[in-house]
Amino acid sequence: MSLSLPSSSTTTSTSNALAVDIRSLNALKYEAGTASSAQVTREAAKQFESLFMRELIKSMREATKKSGLMDSGQADLGQDLLDQQLSVSMSGMRGGLSEAIARQLSRQMGGAQDAEFAVPSTLSLQRFAPRTATPDNLPDTTAPVPKGRDGFVQHLSGTAERVSKESGIPATFMLGQAGHETGWGKSEIRNKDGSTSYNLFGIKATKGWTGKVAEITTTEFINGKAQKVTAKFRAYDSYEDSFRDYAKLITESPRYEKAESVAQSGSAMAYASALQKAGYATDPEYAKKLSGAINSVLRTQRAQA
Repeated sequence: MSLSLPSSSTTTSTSNALAVDIRSLNALKYEAGTASSAQVTREAAKQFESLFMRELIKSMREATKKSGLMDSGQADLGQDLLDQQLSVSMSGMRGGLSEAIARQLSRQMGGAQDAEFAVPSTLSLQRFAPRTATPDNLPDTTAPVPKGRDGFVQHLSGTAERVSKESGIPATFMLGQAGHETGWGKSEIRNKDGSTSYNLFGIKATKGWTGKVAEITTTEFINGKAQKVTAKFRAYDSYEDSFRDYAKLITESPRYEKAESVAQSGSAMAYASALQKAGYATDPEYAKKLSGAINSVLRTQRAQA
């Protein structure tokens, strides 16, 4: 008996289908060739999490004593269907198991969009899910970034995609700005001991910042002239913390409300111009330079695909 939604080979139908319908999983193989690699990976991870949650709920019900008063084949079927829907509704939540599964899948696929999308069986999922939930298997976002555009983009793309999914800011926009601010990893903001501050976006430690601080000499444009000044910048524990703090700044600060809204347009120049108008940087050429960096990320990702 099949209760899945009609197959349309789209990501939407896959995400809405019952997790126990193996055809909805197989449809992802087709979608791997028609949708973005990151999008398909996220949808596959949600399906795997649904399967895992289904087995977990089933085990919990089997361990519960039954009264015998309402026991029947129809009641069991109804309960099973409700459990199936519950497992789907519980999957894909922010911070849930699907995010860890997606990260593991991305590493196994090597980021290649043309790679065959292998869908594990339920049994392999049971072995796979608990393993990805352990801290030792999570990506290390404290590892030094390679110097140079290509290595920089490849190293941080996964982190940018995760934060993009939560914030709505395109990953390419964030990668381009991080690359521009750090010279593609060549001029990161560093602490006094030489260690990195993980600050990829040049966010200053203004009033209200209670975290760690890195104080450096930087260039500011004052009355149109470049001058060397000493300034305090925010410091983090990882590059992912830097991406998240940047996304929080853009999405929660009224100052960058315009930038957040134009981010959805997909226009690099519109986004860069909105940031410059909001005073993100003092460089009068900031919008032009930033949009150029964002477009270079797009070219790099196409070459690496």
